[in-house]
Amino acid sequence: MAVRKATLEQFKTLEDLREYIKRFDKYYARPVVQGEHPTLYLNPGSSNKEVICGIQRDDYIFSTDGKWILPSEAHGLSFSGHWQHLKGIYRMKSKNNPGKAVSVFWVLERADIPEGLKIVVDPRDRKKQHYLLCATRRMRTDELRRKLEWVADRMSVIRGAQVAL
Repeated sequence: MAVRKATLEQFKTLEDLREYIKRFDKYYARPVVQGEHPTLYLNPGSSNKEVICGIQRDDYIFSTDGKWILPSEAHGLSFSGHWQHLKGIYRMKSKNNPGKAVSVFWVLERADIPEGLKIVVDPRDRKKQHYLLCATRRMRTDELRRKLEWVADRMSVIRGAQVAL
């Protein structure tokens, strides 16, 4: 019986991680300001848009009463799927939140995404660098919240990514 030796690699920069990930799969990343949730808007002032149950109203299509999320591949939580796009969003978050660390939360393409959600390329992005975690079926708003929490719990993070970027 052959014994495999497990190796643990430490990444000093996001570039190191990017090179490593290239060997496996496509990734989707979200820069997040320190103290904020990676998939929900829980802090007052974390969004300048209307928030329902921790979900930004502009991200998904809500029913008129706000209790249901309607399926749409043109709406969803934003993710970067390309290095240049990630750097641009990261810079914007850093500029708009001076003095606060910005971390990068990410997930691989083949990650176990909950049923009823799917990552798709944003149909408005000609460069195909911006992706959306969209709803593929009608669901209650509180169900989407649970699913977004589930995704966040399984995301990897590079804390204080300013050194890496």
